[in-house]
Amino acid sequence: MIQIKNVSKNYGNRTVLQPVSLRFAQGKTHVLLGSSGSGKSTLLRLLCGLTEATTGQITIEGKEVSPQVQLQMASQIGYVIQEGGLFPHLTARQNVSLAAQTQGWSSTKINDRVNELTVLVRLDESLLKRFPRQLSGGQRQRIALMRALMLNPPVILLDEPLGALDPIVRSELQLELLSIFNQVRPTVVLVTHDVNEGAVFGHTLSLFHDGFLVQHGDFQSFVKNPASEFVTRFIKAQIPSSEILDMV
Repeated sequence: MIQIKNVSKNYGNRTVLQPVSLRFAQGKTHVLLGSSGSGKSTLLRLLCGLTEATTGQITIEGKEVSPQVQLQMASQIGYVIQEGGLFPHLTARQNVSLAAQTQGWSSTKINDRVNELTVLVRLDESLLKRFPRQLSGGQRQRIALMRALMLNPPVILLDEPLGALDPIVRSELQLELLSIFNQVRPTVVLVTHDVNEGAVFGHTLSLFHDGFLVQHGDFQSFVKNPASEFVTRFIKAQIPSSEILDMV
């Protein structure tokens, strides 16, 4: 589904992402892990065509991704950022509907899809009339997810979508997202610095450090066969050893 071949990113003389090659399987969830500045969010922006790679190539379903073809890829990729990134001057319903309107959907088709998504993300329909400032953090993230799913894209990209939420809401939304992914079956790439979140969501995990990919695989491989001392420290810094053993 997603093929990343020898992709790197430089800003002037500074390399923020060293050459990396990865393949993300269709219908699975892939987690990009790492601390701030590790390169994980840079890779996500490259995947959705917000910035252009210095070297290499990214393809989604055989189509090359770049800023030049971003608009043509709009129906192929749904994108969710931290705190939702909703347009403040539009209501929740207008935020969700915007992409479909630009694609020329009829009002009936748009309304049917919005109603379907409202049920899917378990949102009270009355909240669609509100503006983003009138919604809680969890409600804004549900709206952002609806917007990303509106065109039924095969790929969903999420950049630390739950990072700004309190722990209880975050835990609830993690379970809801898992349920949604199991129903819709998109190919998901999710960025987080949270190892626990990576273990919850990821069929595969990719850990980045200082722009380098340091390990790729399932969570068990990170615990049982860490590629370096950094991998061990990164895992243990967030999950006590006793809990790690229980998880594997």
